[in-house]
Amino acid sequence: MPEHQRADARRNYARILAVAEEEVAAHGADASLEQIARTAGVGSATVRRHFPTRRALLEAVSRQRIEALCVRAHELTGKEDGRKALLEWLDDLVTYSVSARGLAAALAYDGSVYENSCSAALEEAAGPLVRRAAQDGALAADVTFADLVTLVVGIVFATEHYPDPTAQAHRLFRLAVAGLSPQSRAGHATGGAGRGLQGAFTVEATGWCVGRSSRAQGLYSP
Repeated sequence: MPEHQRADARRNYARILAVAEEEVAAHGADASLEQIARTAGVGSATVRRHFPTRRALLEAVSRQRIEALCVRAHELTGKEDGRKALLEWLDDLVTYSVSARGLAAALAYDGSVYENSCSAALEEAAGPLVRRAAQDGALAADVTFADLVTLVVGIVFATEHYPDPTAQAHRLFRLAVAGLSPQSRAGHATGGAGRGLQGAFTVEATGWCVGRSSRAQGLYSP
């Protein structure tokens, strides 16, 4: 391909991606590819040449958030308390997935035979947090990284139409981790043994920063 054609292709890609970010922010994962093409001033075929599937487009739109979550996972790896480190990262994942429309869809399993590049990048970065929590006895050995992402994605999808989706998503995530029975949610608060993930929510739940990014304020207030 001649250099001027490659330059045109790069400009088209950048323009399409910029428009797609705006459309996904406004309309979520169902943003119209045809509208993106019209706003970007290109044909639908050009959009599909750069992004053959909706998934490819959503992954590109979500790339900066994925990179930020990867950086956060690396920052937390090696922290003394493996349980708290994992919960802080999952809290960030919930916050990002609610606030960045399209991210949950980019992470969702869709039955495709192709690798989900967003999930793969996150698993590479946050996998050590999951393994450390399991080694510390804070996470059941059969719980996988994919299980945790699926849990978060499901919660985000289920709460996206609430008046305050961020607060509701964090509430449901706390509930999922702490357990449904009063005994499981109160046992650790009354001195019960064990340091599973549910203990992090019962012992320290009063300091939970509902709806706020743990990056800004920490998972729990002092």
